[in-house]
Amino acid sequence: MTEHTTATFKTGGKQYRVKAGDTIIVESLSAVAGEAKAFDSVLLIEKNDGATVGSPFVSSASVQATVVEQFRGDKIRIFKMRRRKKSRRTQGHRQALTKLRIDSINI
Repeated sequence: MTEHTTATFKTGGKQYRVKAGDTIIVESLSAVAGEAKAFDSVLLIEKNDGATVGSPFVSSASVQATVVEQFRGDKIRIFKMRRRKKSRRTQGHRQALTKLRIDSINI
């Protein structure tokens, strides 16, 4: 039986559950495509023989990832209308995102 290790780590105020080889999209990181990133804020490590829960982080654990690309998400339209004052306002937003490929989980 092969060992499947998954990790839950935190970046950008959100938590992501990953395993080696996954590709995920996170909020924008200051890095260029091809650059390696290490995430030390690992909350949980799951293996076949059990789980290691951090308090709040698992010591000496990290997730190694490579930046695949920097891009912007789809446009979100925000429309506000005040009927009695007859005012309308339209606003748009595109979130800056980073695509990561998870290389390894170090315990």
